[in-house]
Amino acid sequence: QVQLVESGGGLVEAGGSLRLSCAASERAFSTYFMGWFRQAPGKEREFVAGIRWNGDSTYYADSVKGRFTISRDNAKNTLYLQMNTLKPEDTAVYYCAAAPSVINWRAERWYRYWGQGTQVTVSS
Repeated sequence: QVQLVESGGGLVEAGGSLRLSCAASERAFSTYFMGWFRQAPGKEREFVAGIRWNGDSTYYADSVKGRFTISRDNAKNTLYLQMNTLKPEDTAVYYCAAAPSVINWRAERWYRYWGQGTQVTVSS
């Protein structure tokens, strides 16, 4: 069982930046496809970004493309999400998730392990 712990959330003004981290509990992390999802109040959880096990391919939701960057450090069992030019509509709880294998990286059902989430609030 992989345990995932997010950190780095907080309150930031529009236009600012935050970097989220997701620490995994075991070395198997390096074999998993990893994703970031978010859930805003009153809305369904949605895909934000994903990255293959070796980092050679990344995927983004259209709403964050060009502003967010997903990366990973397999030596540290850690996933990152650099968020720049934040907007009030980016306000949400952000979750990291791990998938042993994945066909559709946008679909939650492929992800077996989930973190508890970290709150990101962007003020206007």
